[in-house]
Amino acid sequence: MAADYLQILTGLIRENARPVDKFGHQPRLSHLTRIIGEELDYDADVVQGALWLHDLGVFIGHRPDTPEELSRWDHVAYACSRAPVILRDAGFPEEKIPAVLEVMRQHQPQDNPTTVEATILRDADILEQLGAIGILRTVSKVGRDTRYPTFTESVAVLRRNMAYLPGQIRLDSARRLAQPRIAILRAFLAAVDDEAGSSLF
Repeated sequence: MAADYLQILTGLIRENARPVDKFGHQPRLSHLTRIIGEELDYDADVVQGALWLHDLGVFIGHRPDTPEELSRWDHVAYACSRAPVILRDAGFPEEKIPAVLEVMRQHQPQDNPTTVEATILRDADILEQLGAIGILRTVSKVGRDTRYPTFTESVAVLRRNMAYLPGQIRLDSARRLAQPRIAILRAFLAAVDDEAGSSLF
């Protein structure tokens, strides 16, 4: 069962991930959640179902096109509205779908997760915003995302991530994984200051 639905969800996200580099986020989360949850008692189906679908609403073709509409867009609500049908069509266990939706609703750093599954995905998603991957994901948006017209805005986001996100991690296993990522991000930001000073643009 698991292999069947995972194959279907993977194919669906691969087809819908636009820009295409957004596809890598889900396989990396799948790997991270397994490591984070290694010593925890949790439902892996629920975590997997949520992580493959949680960002559907950020893909081009699913999100609005205009900056004004995007500023009001709730990508989580959109993904939750689409997820039940997608999961059923993939052969995902029906009785676990409500739990998947709860994980999706609680996966962002500002959320307060109420289940171990939501905590695992939220911590993994935070890790994706730190370290080398966090840097790549942020700077790749420069010039193609209205929020990041120049490097200055992307570096400001990375600085906020550095200041805010490590303190939001809940699980000890995720905190351990975060330490080298934090060091990489800190070193990168120091290098930006050293190399560009006030002339980053």
